[in-house]
Amino acid sequence: MQAKLSVVALSVAAAFALAACGEKEVQAPAAAPAAEAKPEIVVKLGHVAPMTGPQAHLGKDNENGAMLAIEELNAKGMEIGGAKVKFELLAEDDQADPKQGTIVAQKLVDAKVNGVIGHLNSGTTIPASKLYFDAGIPQVSGSATNPKYTQQGFNTAFRVMANDVQQGKILGEFAIKSGAKTVAIVDDRTAYGQGLADEFRKAAEAAGLKVVANEYTNDKATDFKAILTKIKSTKADILFFGGMDAQGGPMVKQMRELGLQSGFLGGDGVCTPEFMKLGGMAAEGQYCSLPGMPLEKLANGPAFRSKYTAKFNADIQLYAPYVYDAVMVVADAMKRANSVEPAKYLPEVGKTRLDGVTAKLAFDEFGDLKGGAISIYKYEGGKLAYVETLGGSPAVEEAKAAVKDAAGEAKEAVAEVKGAAQAVAGAATAVGTEAVKAGADAVKDAAAAVKDAAAATKAAVEKK
Repeated sequence: MQAKLSVVALSVAAAFALAACGEKEVQAPAAAPAAEAKPEIVVKLGHVAPMTGPQAHLGKDNENGAMLAIEELNAKGMEIGGAKVKFELLAEDDQADPKQGTIVAQKLVDAKVNGVIGHLNSGTTIPASKLYFDAGIPQVSGSATNPKYTQQGFNTAFRVMANDVQQGKILGEFAIKSGAKTVAIVDDRTAYGQGLADEFRKAAEAAGLKVVANEYTNDKATDFKAILTKIKSTKADILFFGGMDAQGGPMVKQMRELGLQSGFLGGDGVCTPEFMKLGGMAAEGQYCSLPGMPLEKLANGPAFRSKYTAKFNADIQLYAPYVYDAVMVVADAMKRANSVEPAKYLPEVGKTRLDGVTAKLAFDEFGDLKGGAISIYKYEGGKLAYVETLGGSPAVEEAKAAVKDAAGEAKEAVAEVKGAAQAVAGAATAVGTEAVKAGADAVKDAAAAVKDAAAATKAAVEKK
């Protein structure tokens, strides 16, 4: 009995000893030092548009597009070079004036912005682009369409919409297609308005349209009755206007007041709700054009419109989706370059392949958007009604053909994979059948062994 107690005592003592050793070995680890917060870098993007004057509504629309992009980028928490990136917009007002455009451009250069979005007007974008080029700052415009912008040899200049060579050509062809034989041309003498009118004239005359009048105004004018009276005497089938909605709306209204029955046709500058507001009933039935496809026909278009109207409680005026894409182009290039430094990410801008809101974004060697299609719209019932999309570069057609070929090859590959999968499945079924049978036998043997062991245990307990 004493011996049994000693054994028990020793066992208890050993248990306490082991417990003590185990306790020592499983001590809670020391608290890990708090992870260091990642550094944050501020990326300043300049944005320039007319925020005062007759085009202020378009400037605000552009700014809204940029702000929406920046808010989304910041919400995603982008990291570049191991640091969190916070984007900030430095907005400037160039009043659609070339002189003021260079003043604010220099201001942004002095602020050492990482990139520039804009300007809105070709007339301010072109002179400002020299300053950005000299400073090595990438510039992406969502609205400047004059060809000269990207033809100056500046590797810093890009645009995310079709240029006026593409747009003027389509408008000239459309005028002929609509049945017009004679046309009067009016432009506002700005780089945009005159540039678009010149390209339209080339295309129209090449297509056989006779130009019966060339008249000029400016981007501040509101009274056009003198030049419209001259045009009325020509009995032109159509009046083409190169300019913006602030002049186009009153112009079409005054056409009807003077009894001038010519049709009206304009470019993207008048393809806005403001044109219809200013033109009133005279705008009904007239035509205009916009680069690209309608938002409703693009994969990301409807979602963008919903986000825009929900945030700003306003309709898109004109260029906001393009400006949004311009911001995303810059951010995407920075991400791929793993740097926000202009000199380091600039080479990546030209390599862009981005699924944007307005298009599949890619640039040619000049910085122009590849595949610049143009859509025609008609003013109907106070809204812009889509008519058709025309044009597009040969590269677009080649891409479509390539996609078609790839789809055919993919179909054949899928058929081959399907056949192989069926063969594998058949073999697996045969092998699986044998494996299942063998497994079932093993389970049966194991169950018998367990049953025997249980019986033996029961017998031993009862005997004890």
